[in-house]
Amino acid sequence: MDTPVNVPVDDPNADTEWNDILRKHGVIPEKPPSPTPMIEEALTAARKQAHDNRLNDKSLDELDELEDDEDAQFLEQYRKQRMAELATISRASVFNQVYPLQKPDYSRDVTEASRAAFVMVHLTSSLGTNVESKLLTELWRVLAGQFGDIKFCEMRGDMCIEGYPDRNTPTILVYRDGDIKRQMVTLRELAGSDTRIEDLERLLVDVGALESNDTRLIQSRLRDETSATSGRNGPQDDSE
Repeated sequence: MDTPVNVPVDDPNADTEWNDILRKHGVIPEKPPSPTPMIEEALTAARKQAHDNRLNDKSLDELDELEDDEDAQFLEQYRKQRMAELATISRASVFNQVYPLQKPDYSRDVTEASRAAFVMVHLTSSLGTNVESKLLTELWRVLAGQFGDIKFCEMRGDMCIEGYPDRNTPTILVYRDGDIKRQMVTLRELAGSDTRIEDLERLLVDVGALESNDTRLIQSRLRDETSATSGRNGPQDDSE
């Protein structure tokens, strides 16, 4: 019986004539494919996506300012697309307020209503000392005015569910297509008593109630940036 011969191999992955001979005879395995083409393909795809989405965070005013930098035909087409999106949002914005709920009407006002739109329910505290619940009530009003195509509702937790513990309030229930899609007990998952509008806007995006490139979110971010800039600059002293 022939005794196997140990063939010296310095680096089985090296591109050498000797390694090519060994691979041909099955002494060493074929060299694995280089990951470089896949990496380059992924980078190319990422660059293309970034280029295609370069205008997503621009307001209509900012689009006007880009006329010298972008192709005029493409920019006009994109502007018309934005205007169509705004018109669609305007037609769908039929709520625009926070709706108080009564238990006998809950199925109609929430479950059935969610077949046509997202319904956000805030189960409030029965105590005036619950800071998070009071905060969410104020934020709910702002969101209802900003996103009129989403129905925002409010009801005391213990009136909705008998014996519902106050320590679980505020509770957020997200309804769509007749079902609860998300439940959040207190604001712990967000920022507690420091929860801000942008935290709730992210929640709306996460549950699918808003697209991440929604024009209203872009406008909200622009307002926040303007406000932050004004705050950093502070009041101007004209006494000098």
